[in-house]
Amino acid sequence: MTAGKEPEGDAFSLAAAALTAVGSDDLCSPLRAAVAMAGAVISTLGSPMGSQTVCASTTLGARIDEIQIDLGEGPSWEALRTRRPVAAADLQVDGGALWPGAWAALRELDLGSLYAFPLFVGTVGIGSIALYSTAARELSVADITGLSRLAVIVSGTLLRRALGRLDVTDDETADEPYSRREVHQATGMVAARNGIDVDDALMLLRGHAYATGRPVRDVAAAVIARSLDLGP
Repeated sequence: MTAGKEPEGDAFSLAAAALTAVGSDDLCSPLRAAVAMAGAVISTLGSPMGSQTVCASTTLGARIDEIQIDLGEGPSWEALRTRRPVAAADLQVDGGALWPGAWAALRELDLGSLYAFPLFVGTVGIGSIALYSTAARELSVADITGLSRLAVIVSGTLLRRALGRLDVTDDETADEPYSRREVHQATGMVAARNGIDVDDALMLLRGHAYATGRPVRDVAAAVIARSLDLGP
């Protein structure tokens, strides 16, 4: 993440205005536009909000997020863990030592670079922003600083939305396009079936998905339908 060409002076101001606009639901497009990246994706990771995609500007972005959530590793998780931006300016060579499983899967996609920015409010970790390009690309220090500031806005927005949805029923959220409700349900079923805690149950789901080359959501749906038994 070395210095490079400065972005337009108002690029991040425009993005901040778009993110804070009343009634705006699109959080990904302003981030993508601020640094002219091919795509952006925002996800919540771990507790307290659970792991799921909030928005993705492209189907490729959604797949990038799905890989990281399914495997429980990748630049997005690393950014949240360290609370620092994570850069893979050339994904073909960067990241293998830190997240080997996700790196191998991500390298198979049409990706040149991948950047992740943590989302947190105070001591509460929320998730991450990921931005990618189809060619290797190094963001400037100004880009990294600007995106980190935009991440603060996104963090606050997600927390406010979560607090505002406390009274919304599960039935009202079941049809959201990136809902991972079935993963949470299947995790509970696997935990009860095996007499283990939910963290170990989720690891069991992820392990089976990784071994069979299936998304965790597909495995979860099979568990719920009782066509797959992950019991002892």
